[in-house]
Amino acid sequence: MKDFVRIAIGILTAFLFYTIFSRLFPSVLLLFNVFSLVVVYFAMEKGEIFGSCFGAGCGILQDYFSFGVYGVAGMAKTITGYLAGYISKKIDVHPPMRSFFFLFLLLSFDLILWALFYSFIVPENINTGAGLIFIQPLASALLGSGVFFLLNKMKKSKY
Repeated sequence: MKDFVRIAIGILTAFLFYTIFSRLFPSVLLLFNVFSLVVVYFAMEKGEIFGSCFGAGCGILQDYFSFGVYGVAGMAKTITGYLAGYISKKIDVHPPMRSFFFLFLLLSFDLILWALFYSFIVPENINTGAGLIFIQPLASALLGSGVFFLLNKMKKSKY
């Protein structure tokens, strides 16, 4: 039950982030990919199978906000979730610097994968937000490594 509550809070946080900022500051959505951070966090905690299934669900939810083709983010997040779970079993990615580099590489891969899927399916150009989307992996990795550090501190203080 505890895991279900944590997962629901993660999805709700990403959903509220996208809902609020899509109306107030739409360019912030190009800068931070919160759904990817939620997928990577739970994939690191639960493993690659959970990460891939959870990534598919979160990707479909993210596609809902994009008003684009359903499934593009779902496919990218499925692969990203699997890789996050698999790699985090092999390498300890919880220390802050390692977490930052892990997130940066994984989120860069997620963005490239999403762009490739999008370009194959949609004939129009990707909205880069005047190049803001290219900073997304760095900004999301900075945000994610800070949040992951705080979550790990909270988890350790409970035990």
